Amino acid sequence: MTKKEYSILSLPVIVGALGFFVDIYDLLVFSIVRIRSLEDLGIPKNQQKEIFENMVSWQMFGLVIGGILWGMLGDKKGRKSVLFGSILIYSLATIANSFVTNVSTYTLLRFIAGLGLAGELGASITLTSEILPKEKRGLAASIIATCGVLGTITAYIVFANTNGNWKLCYQIGGAMGLCLLLLRVKVLDSKMYDSAKTSHLQMGNFLMFFNNKKRFITYIKCIAIGMPVWFVIGVLINQSNEFATRFNILDFDAPKALMLQYVGLAFGDMSAGILSNVFKSRKKVLLFFYALLFVIINCFFYFKGGGNSFNMYIFCILLGFASGISVLYITMSAENFGTNLRATAAISIPNLVRGTLVLIIFLFKFLRGNTLLSFKDNFVPAAWIVGIIILALGLWAAIKTKETFASDMDFLEV
Repeated sequence: MTKKEYSILSLPVIVGALGFFVDIYDLLVFSIVRIRSLEDLGIPKNQQKEIFENMVSWQMFGLVIGGILWGMLGDKKGRKSVLFGSILIYSLATIANSFVTNVSTYTLLRFIAGLGLAGELGASITLTSEILPKEKRGLAASIIATCGVLGTITAYIVFANTNGNWKLCYQIGGAMGLCLLLLRVKVLDSKMYDSAKTSHLQMGNFLMFFNNKKRFITYIKCIAIGMPVWFVIGVLINQSNEFATRFNILDFDAPKALMLQYVGLAFGDMSAGILSNVFKSRKKVLLFFYALLFVIINCFFYFKGGGNSFNMYIFCILLGFASGISVLYITMSAENFGTNLRATAAISIPNLVRGTLVLIIFLFKFLRGNTLLSFKDNFVPAAWIVGIIILALGLWAAIKTKETFASDMDFLEV
């Protein structure tokens, strides 16, 4: 089958979309059930924030390691091998989360889940990018990303309609992943990848990102471009209950805020993919979304979340929409590198972006505990400063990166 026989609604795209749906459900369900689950494990309220940040860090550490390992495997053994292996690991780990009885085991399983979750999105976008006509790559990635973020909305609905039964939420997520394995039996690797395997060049050598200056800088820029997404998710949304308290906003529901943010994110990713096709440019659309995100973040802080819970929920939706650039930076990551390094790049980059949340949280904690910030409570000013730094870094990378829309992907890295 040739590449022209595939459409944006072909089986690989549909399976990739459903896979990312389960991936995001399993990744973010932890944030949704965290308060209820930690309460059931007997953790006092005043310790929950610190424990949650530690568990998120370990989960992200798993994503970083998994991103590198699955990426190398995707180039060495094929994109399909990643789609099978990753979903099996994170599905079983997610089910196991429902049986934890202490924080140590809970943390270990979030690490293992992170290892598995690392392979899903990058492998799907790598595969679909290689089999679809170059003008439709962004649309397919948009479908996958949009369907994926709907997983968080589903996780919230499941949580809300099971009376907060966090164990059942984990079990449902794991079961969905195991069911998806059956659909992946018919998915094949791309002809582009099969052709690359016959070359004598190295496949999936992660060290190749460091032995060439231009390639290394491109790799770093791709990571920096995605960091604002996880500043929004990891700081502004995951800790939205803390901001609500400091903004004197009552009756605020953090899981609902996370769900609404992903509603916005779904529409943002969809819009970004469509607009990049309309304007025949990924870079122009990326810069537009950065400008929009800058405005919304500053309004969020300046107007103190809008002053009430309803307005703060609106801000969560807007923050989600403006940070809907995942479809852009992951597709750009796949388009920037040759077939023998493409999976390694497209899988490791989004997970290293996720992993930068550890550094973002570290900087956030450092600033909010720093006496140089002469505020009674440094929490909000520290978040504002971190946001400016991360956005500036992302903007620099976006300006310096090359345009990749409709670029030829049938090349190899030497």
